[in-house]
Amino acid sequence: MATLPIYDRSGAEVGSYEIDPAQLAPRVSKQLLHDAVVMYQTNRRLGTVRTKNRSDVAGTTKKMYRQKGTGNARAGSRRSGIRRGGGHIHALRPRDWSYRLPKKALRLATRMALASRLADNEVTLIDQIGCERPKTKEMAGILKALKLQGVSLLVAVPGHDQNVYKSLRNLEGVAVLPLDQLNALEVLRPRRLLTTPAVLDAFRGKAAAGAT
Repeated sequence: MATLPIYDRSGAEVGSYEIDPAQLAPRVSKQLLHDAVVMYQTNRRLGTVRTKNRSDVAGTTKKMYRQKGTGNARAGSRRSGIRRGGGHIHALRPRDWSYRLPKKALRLATRMALASRLADNEVTLIDQIGCERPKTKEMAGILKALKLQGVSLLVAVPGHDQNVYKSLRNLEGVAVLPLDQLNALEVLRPRRLLTTPAVLDAFRGKAAAGAT
């Protein structure tokens, strides 16, 4: 059982939150986390590379010289891949690198990622993080009070909040994601995770229902 302190916006401790990482995932499989992270990274690969083959490069199709009697090796097209300026023999073409693991495996990987963060004491809780209007200076002050300034950070919020997003988007190393967009890669990539008890409650509820 892990007991996390809850802080307010000034950095003062105002309560505590108890959670058992085993409720999210009975065990943490490094292999599953690795497979999930590799899948998410591979799916970001554009695959737009393209090089020219012998049909794409400019040049005459006339035979370079007669077949016999010159003492040279027989040769046809000047655009051959073995000649300077010719096309690539195995030209690269655009391809789709994306693939998907089973949904249940990805959901379990997300739960394992958060459970490992909780077990390693890398989650900071704040009572509430919303704001009435975008204010980067105010959010920077909150992170400084929580001693999270200068570290890579993921801020998990209940839903899409434009004010929070606009307040944090210009801070280096800080990312904001709603609860329904959390995945193993996003949870494991930063050094710390900042969220609220309400988000953890919602995550636990979805985990219990098997929807995370």
